[in-house]
Amino acid sequence: MTEQTQRPTGKTGATAPDTAAVRPLGEVRSWPRTFADRLTTPLPGIRGMTRLARERAVRPNAEGLRSIHRLPFAPVPLPLTDSGTCAVTWAGHASWIVRIGGLTVLTDPVWSRRILGTPARITPVGIRWEELPRVDAVVISHNHYDHLDAPTLRRLPRRTPLFVPAGLGRWCRRRHFTCVTELDWWESAELGGVRFDFVPSHHWSKRTLTDTCRSLWGGWVLGDRDGGQRIYFAGDTGYGHWFKEIGRRHPGPDLAMLPIGAYEPRWWLRDVHTDPEDAVRAYEDLGARAMAPMHWATFLLSAEPVLEPLTRLRTEWKRAGHARERLWDLPIGGSRVFAH
Repeated sequence: MTEQTQRPTGKTGATAPDTAAVRPLGEVRSWPRTFADRLTTPLPGIRGMTRLARERAVRPNAEGLRSIHRLPFAPVPLPLTDSGTCAVTWAGHASWIVRIGGLTVLTDPVWSRRILGTPARITPVGIRWEELPRVDAVVISHNHYDHLDAPTLRRLPRRTPLFVPAGLGRWCRRRHFTCVTELDWWESAELGGVRFDFVPSHHWSKRTLTDTCRSLWGGWVLGDRDGGQRIYFAGDTGYGHWFKEIGRRHPGPDLAMLPIGAYEPRWWLRDVHTDPEDAVRAYEDLGARAMAPMHWATFLLSAEPVLEPLTRLRTEWKRAGHARERLWDLPIGGSRVFAH
């Protein structure tokens, strides 16, 4: 798969203007049958699948698992916040508790011990579900099972506002959620003084044998209109041109939450998963003030040693000359509070 340097174009809004359209909450919309025109690179074919099966490189080997007991897990109570502060807490994988503008927002919440197709999680969830404050909203990046977990969503009141990619609303409404807002790339919606902007990513979607690219994929920029804090949540993505474009349209986010794991074998996953070095490049492209790594230390999704993502990230961060205090490499269950 080869990186394209040109932005995708098509009927589905990929070339929207810089000023994002603000959509009504809960709007029911019609979408094209497929979003395959948004793929940055072609999906792997039979030849790639055959090579992966031949190499059997889908999980860490015994040596790569040896440091599993050293994975960072240090849960603490959620910090106090007020109207002038913002807080993020890493629950594990791509699941964060974000408190911004007086709202509590969950990103890609997965509180289940197991997800389809992978072994049980190798670290517990960083905060017990019963200890969460009232959840005001949920954002979903795409429909893969490690990011869209039906058992976790069933724990929520059905009136909880969900912000999801285009094409995913029907799935949510079938589960009786009553306020589902589907957004295309570069569109936004607002809730309680917080703006939710949906932005592109280098990824894809699939949940069953027949729904490849039937819904969109992307990341989110959450912005507090009063306090001014802005957080970029990448979801799941490879490295590519979208980061500079997101940085141009949403300059200077206070924090970029970027994936650093599930990257080996590289020939297989380069186009859809950033490795630690890619994540640092993405941080630079975005022009963010700080970076928080995610998408590692939770599920065994690929072949790299379990502790390697953090080790490589810290090495690359130092090599690139970035200030150590701007790398928020939290343990699972860890939090950071910041003011604008």
